[in-house]
Amino acid sequence: MEKREVRVGKQISPNLRVKLVELFKQYADIFAWSYRDMPGLDREIVEHKLPLLPNSTPVHQQLRRMRPDVVLKIKEEVEKQWSVRFLAISNYPQWVANIVLVPKKDEKVRMCVDYRDLNRTSPKDNFPSPTSTLKSAGATYQRAMVTLFHDMMHKEIEVYVDDMIAKSKSLEQHIEDLQKLFARLRMYKLRLNPAKCTFCVKIGKLLSFVVNEKGIKVDSDKVKAIREMLAPRLDSEL
Repeated sequence: MEKREVRVGKQISPNLRVKLVELFKQYADIFAWSYRDMPGLDREIVEHKLPLLPNSTPVHQQLRRMRPDVVLKIKEEVEKQWSVRFLAISNYPQWVANIVLVPKKDEKVRMCVDYRDLNRTSPKDNFPSPTSTLKSAGATYQRAMVTLFHDMMHKEIEVYVDDMIAKSKSLEQHIEDLQKLFARLRMYKLRLNPAKCTFCVKIGKLLSFVVNEKGIKVDSDKVKAIREMLAPRLDSEL
């Protein structure tokens, strides 16, 4: 049987650790260990749409050559998503965009798509959101999160598109807040990626910042190259 683990802070007491483990067991279904564990959000809650500007001309991007090992990784990922019906076949597409593989920290790859041509012909969604690969996709994510967690945001949790942090003033309260969050996730069939979760810690990284009880600060790893950069010696190096 495949080992299933989540990360938990070391400072938690034995009694609270027992409660946390019981909470994980009670809500084991809110974690997605594979694509098959992701049922999808109800389309009545939110549905992403991509309107096009009038008289937009479809673009067929020319197929890019890729190394054989890259092609195999793409094929593997496509088959995984196809098997759980995340993808569908379009026999006569008006728009064609190339796949772009982006390396991840865990040595895996993220399959993205070059939507630049499509984005140029789509009006911007004005819902407050960060930038995203597909135009207005970030707005759709943020709209969904606000809809589902509006009464918890800026209280028990903070949400930034698909990144979420649960915050509490004590570990005892944190267990209660997590239970409330888990119940909400189960209600709307949302799933957490266990590889990206860390529970009951006093300090952590979120969106390239370090977050703790004192506030936020810049992640030193992100500015290491700048700090170690040698001072210019000549005018031409400025």
